[in-house]
Amino acid sequence: MRVALAAAVRTLPRGAGLAYEPKFDGHRLVIVRTAEDVVLQARSGRIVTSAFPDLAAAALLLPAATVLDGEVVVWHAGRTDFALVQRRAAATAARAAVLAQSLPASYAAFDVLELAGLDLRARPYERRRALLVDLLLPLGPPLQPVPMTTDPELAATWYETLPASGVEGLVVKRLDQAYPAGRRGWQKLRHTDVRDAAVVGYTGTPRRPLALVLVLPVGDETPLVSSPLTAALRAEVAAEVAARSAPATDAAPAAALATVTAVGLGEVPYRPLDPPLAAEVRHTSTRHPPPEVLRLRSDL
Repeated sequence: MRVALAAAVRTLPRGAGLAYEPKFDGHRLVIVRTAEDVVLQARSGRIVTSAFPDLAAAALLLPAATVLDGEVVVWHAGRTDFALVQRRAAATAARAAVLAQSLPASYAAFDVLELAGLDLRARPYERRRALLVDLLLPLGPPLQPVPMTTDPELAATWYETLPASGVEGLVVKRLDQAYPAGRRGWQKLRHTDVRDAAVVGYTGTPRRPLALVLVLPVGDETPLVSSPLTAALRAEVAAEVAARSAPATDAAPAAALATVTAVGLGEVPYRPLDPPLAAEVRHTSTRHPPPEVLRLRSDL
């Protein structure tokens, strides 16, 4: 299932025919209710049903042949906690059952793509939204529709006040818009200078990556070397590398290496990634310190 994507904007879009939703800080998740069971799919296409048994159980109440698009979040101390979502997503099947009790997941649904066997992706968002609300409100938590407004002033208030709850911004959609599968047909407004970047490689070894080689969505697409990764990110990158290749070793053939010019470091060898990963980075311009990698977005 190819999900819709959003292009970043710097100011709040305004105009007739627009809808505004809070952008929750979690993992993108597609719920597929088949005739017999439930399948949970991450944005990458990976099946993560075993990591969220609580959501899978709740989704059994959906009509057969129903598909939802949304975000899985974990609430803690009155706000969503991305680190806890990562912990849930990385759990083994045995551990997931325990975490489902101590760190229950919630599903913030923002679209219905199929309902009882009827493909809705060509229908306008306004109609899909009405069907989503009618479907989920009788069920209640943990499956809930995200809030939505067509009032730009209320949306602006959300943008200013909801970050305390872990909301990272707004997603803006046209009311008459079909579901833009695989395209950046929506718009997103974030609070910080965080950007999505393509991870085209990494420095260090497969078992111990040190920094990422990034291409930002602005400028001349010259690759940049990130600041050093945290221990948690090093482990996450190593796991991604191992998952897409043969068992990793610290000795790699020279042919696998490319080079990139890093400010103050000259030519730096790195190991390319094809296809690239995605990451959220904090960066202003090439005149400032290297981009800081905040987290991978391979499943978002």
